[in-house]
Amino acid sequence: MKVYKCFLATLLMITLTISAQEVKFEEYDLSNGMHVILHKDNTAPVVTTSVMYHVGAKDENPERTGFAHFFEHLLFEGTKNIPKGEWFTIVTSNGGSNNANTTDDRTYYYEVFPSNNVELGLWMESERLLHPVINQDGVDTQNEVVKEEKRLRVDNSPYGRFLEVIKVNMFKKHPYKGTTIGKMEHLDAATLEEFQTFNKKFYVPNNAVLVVAGDIDIAEVKVMIENYFGPIPRGEDIVRNFPKEDPITEPMRAKAYDPNIQIPAVMAAYRTPSFKERDSYVLSMISTYLSDGKTSKLYKKIVDDKKMALQVGAIDFSQEDYGTYILYGLPLGDVSLDDLVVEMDEEIAKLQSELISERDYQKIQNKFENDFVNSNSSIEGIANSLARYYMLYGDVNLINNEIDIYRSITREEIKTVANKYLNANQRLVLEYLPESDKE
Repeated sequence: MKVYKCFLATLLMITLTISAQEVKFEEYDLSNGMHVILHKDNTAPVVTTSVMYHVGAKDENPERTGFAHFFEHLLFEGTKNIPKGEWFTIVTSNGGSNNANTTDDRTYYYEVFPSNNVELGLWMESERLLHPVINQDGVDTQNEVVKEEKRLRVDNSPYGRFLEVIKVNMFKKHPYKGTTIGKMEHLDAATLEEFQTFNKKFYVPNNAVLVVAGDIDIAEVKVMIENYFGPIPRGEDIVRNFPKEDPITEPMRAKAYDPNIQIPAVMAAYRTPSFKERDSYVLSMISTYLSDGKTSKLYKKIVDDKKMALQVGAIDFSQEDYGTYILYGLPLGDVSLDDLVVEMDEEIAKLQSELISERDYQKIQNKFENDFVNSNSSIEGIANSLARYYMLYGDVNLINNEIDIYRSITREEIKTVANKYLNANQRLVLEYLPESDKE
């Protein structure tokens, strides 16, 4: 039976490897510094046009937080040639869809159109870059939109502030101590000139990567790109020199209160390296081992077998400059938060003292093979990956060979990395409690 299972695991890996087709692409720079990546795939008559800007919440003035996310909304308001409120109408009336998102590290915009509308997507993104209308009317409109989003996702959402509280405790110097959505009082206090200055600094071609992926004629698209983006003036070079964090050498404890919860939670958070570092890949595998699915170590032990928790897990929240590795649990019944930490620590101690089993190791490898194939299973996903690997990792070829990093990670390396980062004297233990517990 064991031989049969091993054969199935091997067969699965071979199948996934064969299914992961190489993503071919071409990249070059415009004279204004904009990086361009083209990927041709004629299997379906669709095209994704996307632009990623290297600007996120960490780039903000600490007294004007929320600007990067605010611009994600503001730059749909309209342009010199797209009237206010018409952006989404133009997209949908031409059979397309679009969206945008922001992190602490970057902002990403994209449109998906039938391939005969590739020029429309390019024109719209060039308009966003060259001719944005940033006036008080648009700022006031989007200010209310962002406030409503914060109320929905953070203020009135159960456990909606746990990451905010962890970050402010984990980072004392680096701007990761803030939140992506920012503080509403900062947006209220900002002047129109401050918004315009932010746009002028960060929304420049030399701070962006343009990706066009799908059913395209590369020669024709190159001409369109030169016509629409080539004339855009280069901006001033952006210099980043963020302060470095001191190592955490003593255990930290903190409490936070949430009016939207009745069940407390506990989080154990560790500061970890950039997602560009090999150790970060190992930590991602550890996260999968501990908490991916109901057969994972934490869930099986603490939820199923011991029935001490409603939910447990591990989150590998890795970013461009640093990462935060978070273990969390919601107790069941009269189980204390400290008891949950003890149980989670026991699983970490096993990782630090023993090699995981060959069977568990193969299970993790299969999971990452599957995720790798799925990440490149759509044109939209490929466009996102191409932009992200260029902008944040500095290596577009990771779209094809990142899986090789995971394949090369050994059981011994998992043990070593667990010992390097997941220690009690290098962490924050956060008690996340109902507001009523303050009394």
